[in-house]
Amino acid sequence: MRSDTTRQVVTVLTFLLTMTVNVAANALPMNGLRTAEISDRFHVYVIPAGYVFSIWGVIYLLLAAFTVWQALPRNRSDEVLRSLGWLPALSGLLNSAWVVLFQYELFALTVPVMLALLLTLIAIHLRLWAHRDRVRGTAFWVVRVPFSVYLGWITVATIANIAQAGAALGIGSPGETSAIIASGVLLVGLAIASRFVYRFRDAAYGLVIVWAYVGIVVKEQDTAIVALVAALGALVVAVLVVRAITLRHTAGPGAPIATGAAA
Repeated sequence: MRSDTTRQVVTVLTFLLTMTVNVAANALPMNGLRTAEISDRFHVYVIPAGYVFSIWGVIYLLLAAFTVWQALPRNRSDEVLRSLGWLPALSGLLNSAWVVLFQYELFALTVPVMLALLLTLIAIHLRLWAHRDRVRGTAFWVVRVPFSVYLGWITVATIANIAQAGAALGIGSPGETSAIIASGVLLVGLAIASRFVYRFRDAAYGLVIVWAYVGIVVKEQDTAIVALVAALGALVVAVLVVRAITLRHTAGPGAPIATGAAA
C-alpha cells in the first residue's frame, strides 16, 4: 500500500514538473527563445504546419485526467495502474528533459531522450493492451486514450526530431534529394503506424497520425512528392481508423476500440 501511494504521488509530481517546464519554455522563455522560434530555423520536410502542435493541449488535458484518476484512493491498488508502475512518471521526466535540451539547443542529445520517451510509451501501450479486457468505461477514456494519443504524437515527433537534429548538425539541406529522402521516411512512418493501428485497432493513435500527416500536406504544398506521400499516408491511416471504430461498434456497446483478437 505504501508503495502504491508513493507511485501515485510521484506520478502527480512528475506531471506537474512536465507542465511547469513546458510552460516555462515559452513563457519565460527558456534560454531566451520560444520552442517554435528554435524549430522554425530549420526547413525539415517531415515537420507539420504550426497549428498541428496545438495537439499538445489535448495531450496534456488527457494526461491531467489520467493523473487525477490514478491518484484517487479507490484506484490505489488497481491492477492495471499497478502494471504501469513508474512508466508514466518516467515519461514525464523524459518529456521535461527533452524540452530543456531542445531549448538550450543541445539537439544531438534530444534524439536519445526522444527515443527513450517513445520506448516508454510503447511499453505503457503494451501493458494496457495486456489488460485490455479490464480497461473499459471511464478507465478506457482516462487511461488508455491519453497514452494512445501521446504515443501517436511521439511517433511523429521522433521522426521530426531526428530530421531536425540532422539539419541542425548540417546533415542534408532543402532540395530535391532531401524531399525524396523525407518522402521515404514518411512511408516508413506510414508502414509502422498502419501496422500499429491494424494490429491493435487503436483509433485514437490513428487519428493523431492522420492529424500530423495532413499538417505536413498543408505545410509542404509546394513540395509535390512530400505532400503526395503525406496525403496518401493520411488516407490509408484514416481508412484503418474507420475499420477500428467499426469493429468496436460491432463488438457491442462499451467495448473499447482495441478489444478483440489481434489480426
